[in-house]
Amino acid sequence: MTLKRRDFIKAVPALGAAIGLSHQVTGQSNRIPLASDRKAWVDLLYKISHPVLDAMSQGKLTASMPVEVPKDAYGDRDTVTYLEAIGRLLAGLAPWLALEDISGEEAQLQQELREKALLSIKHAVDPGSPDYINWTKGAQPLVDGAFLVHGIMRAPNQLWEPLEAETKARLIKELHAQKLAIKPFYNNWILFGAMIDAFLFSVGEQGDLMRMDFAIKKHMEWYLGDGWYGDGPNFHLDYYNSYVIQPMLIQVLEVAATKQKAYEADLKEAKIRMQRFGRQLELMISPEGTYPAIGRSICYRSGAFQPLAELALKEMLPEELSNGQVRAALTQVYTRLFSAKGTFDSNNWLQLGLAGHQPGLAEPYISTGSLYLCSLGFLPLGLPASHPFWTDPAEDWTNKKIWKGEDQKRDHAI
Repeated sequence: MTLKRRDFIKAVPALGAAIGLSHQVTGQSNRIPLASDRKAWVDLLYKISHPVLDAMSQGKLTASMPVEVPKDAYGDRDTVTYLEAIGRLLAGLAPWLALEDISGEEAQLQQELREKALLSIKHAVDPGSPDYINWTKGAQPLVDGAFLVHGIMRAPNQLWEPLEAETKARLIKELHAQKLAIKPFYNNWILFGAMIDAFLFSVGEQGDLMRMDFAIKKHMEWYLGDGWYGDGPNFHLDYYNSYVIQPMLIQVLEVAATKQKAYEADLKEAKIRMQRFGRQLELMISPEGTYPAIGRSICYRSGAFQPLAELALKEMLPEELSNGQVRAALTQVYTRLFSAKGTFDSNNWLQLGLAGHQPGLAEPYISTGSLYLCSLGFLPLGLPASHPFWTDPAEDWTNKKIWKGEDQKRDHAI
């Protein structure tokens, strides 16, 4: 690699200043230098990703990753945290790895992480590797097996096709073993099993359409209105619609619709609901770039904005939202999240917390590996630098406009 890693890491502390360019912009009259936001996003995603992929690509993740847990942690998190780290990271990193025709420093960083990601997957399923990870012990591996295949499905040409035949066969074997060993809980977890089957179909293997159908039907039944699904039969005011439910439901439906056209109507409806939910996520961003720290798993940080990020990636933003305002809003949020003191340790591993190091915010099931769900907020990096998401002038987001006294159209339910 031409770019020296030590030189890059030295440059990362300037990230907050680089990102800050866009959140100073108050309207189209003040343009920022094009691509400055994108560079800041790339630099930050690299900083998040590098420790995990660098270690695991060498078979050293289990030996080098610190495993921080809250005081009331239950179970042995060492048995699950490593699959969490690689699976969750790749789920959000994949669209950027899939992007072609980029150049310069960004291309060098991308190529490095592509190669490390492939090696990491190889180690994860190789029984002879120090980083051969747990796929079937306990329930948690089902969750992160689903996140891993979600990432592969988002970048099949980069994360699946180049794998050696032996690695592909080993991964498929582990996923089939998960299906037999782990029974999902009766809530969002049924989507994890459905994701495994959707992936198997997507790579030409035999999945279980009935298991996918069960997850689809139950979530359609659990829909509560105005863009929100229940987490099972119950409602929880948290960000699990973001972390899991809406993106995975759409992914499962997209594969199911290739098997039976009857699912196309459900897919269309799910996309409309995600658009409404994405609009609400944008409305949750304060003028200062903060958002409500409510509900479970708040330590997943920017993962809370996955649906809004996916809508931008798929060019499905609702009509109320422009590319410039979504980019500016998310840039400001990520500035607040990742520039907070204590977010990273001295070796750039993520630490428990939301705005810094706050282990008291972590649930008993959260450990260091869990935190890499934050990558899900970076999906728009799968759009080329020439896309309007990156080139349109930064604009104030809705609450910044309202609290400045600007008139706005009232919000309304669907």
